Amino acid sequence: MIRVGIAGYGNLGRGAELALLQTPDMKLSAVFTRRAPGDVTLMTQGVPVLSLDKAKSMTGGIDVMILCGGSAKDLPEQGPELAALFNTVDSFDNHTDIPAYLEKMDKAAVQTTAVISSGWDPGLFSMMRLLSGAVLPNGNNYTFWGSGVSQGHSNALRGVKGVKDAVQYTIPKPDAVDAVRSGSNPVLTAVQKHLRDCYVVPDENADLTVIEREIKQIPYYFADYETKVTFITEEELRENHAGMPHGGRVFRTGATSEEHKQVMEFSLKLESNPEFTASVLVACARATVRLSGEGQFGAKTVFDIPLTYLSPADRMKLIKEML
Repeated sequence: MIRVGIAGYGNLGRGAELALLQTPDMKLSAVFTRRAPGDVTLMTQGVPVLSLDKAKSMTGGIDVMILCGGSAKDLPEQGPELAALFNTVDSFDNHTDIPAYLEKMDKAAVQTTAVISSGWDPGLFSMMRLLSGAVLPNGNNYTFWGSGVSQGHSNALRGVKGVKDAVQYTIPKPDAVDAVRSGSNPVLTAVQKHLRDCYVVPDENADLTVIEREIKQIPYYFADYETKVTFITEEELRENHAGMPHGGRVFRTGATSEEHKQVMEFSLKLESNPEFTASVLVACARATVRLSGEGQFGAKTVFDIPLTYLSPADRMKLIKEML
């Protein structure tokens, strides 16, 4: 039985607990939080909730720690600290900063294994980009996110001074999707592919013009995209934007000869982004423990995981039933 810790108990942490309840070869051993532990109520009976600064005391009781903090501020600090103590898995999703984060985690994980950026994008979509590119070397990759709520982008909004709460929807532009699906290999800019639709609850007396300008200047998240900012009340946010849907598509379009075009497409439609992301993390946590057991220490990505390591089933069963 794989003993699992969860660091952070927001939407993603709760999703990880739900996923573990459906996983017979893994069990939740502890939850670590920056909040007052007494304020956290788990679905799993008998599991301790501890302050995050108590994690070091549990190194002998946890085989892998699922890191459920945000990519903007939490993981860059918490990731290396916890990877020095535990095998870890996380969903760090700032694509541009992944190489630097990988290097940082690799230095920390000297006698542990740290699988990073293993949600659905980066993560599953990354795997499909690699696979489809290998199959169709003469072609182009396209990724569309949404329509849905992006946790990372919503967290980035909440980090802007004067923002009380916020949610961001990533919306693919239909004309761009249709152009890719046609196999015409269009050249598309970020502005042509997606709209960033932001709903923001400002602090009382906050300067709305300044907030909007700050949002549109956030690098990687909004600066290179068409971004719409709508200011709303807390009541409107609760009533109209409480769900966490998401999804997206990865395309590879190319040609295998002068006569034949080929289009590969992988898509997700998710009613709960955090629950699905957490399910990916739990599967990768299993693989992390297996890699660590082989002495494959340091920082890894989904590219380094054999597919069979993700499943609770043994290799021959998978071959018989799925190959």
